[in-house]
Amino acid sequence: MAYLLYSITLLVIVTGTALYLTRSRWLPLLPSQDYVYSRIPGARRFASSSFEDDMEAGLSSGTFDLGANVEGGDGRAGLDDEAKRRILAIMKKRRLPFDDARRVYMQQRFSANGIAADGRPKDPKFVSFS
Repeated sequence: MAYLLYSITLLVIVTGTALYLTRSRWLPLLPSQDYVYSRIPGARRFASSSFEDDMEAGLSSGTFDLGANVEGGDGRAGLDDEAKRRILAIMKKRRLPFDDARRVYMQQRFSANGIAADGRPKDPKFVSFS
């Protein structure tokens, strides 16, 4: 009986350690639990309508500073809601800081519109004179 108990304990410890060490590979494959919060009345995640709210959500950095907009009393609506949603999803899924997530988002948009990562069109008929 003791042999069985020790074997099960060892199996659980080894499995737990393996899962912990490989969590960066399998954790993004799990479904997101964001749907729970979307069903709560009045809990809109992307209802931020000012630059101050965008800064509080983590959508600002040293190279993309929204502080000047807030200090200047900018009355515009803030950043694009769709872009904010996608950038926050990239930040969460890939565990990237804001600048890297913004770069990945822009590369995805460039690729979807037929633009290479260096900014040149992917069109084979494109002619450029330098």
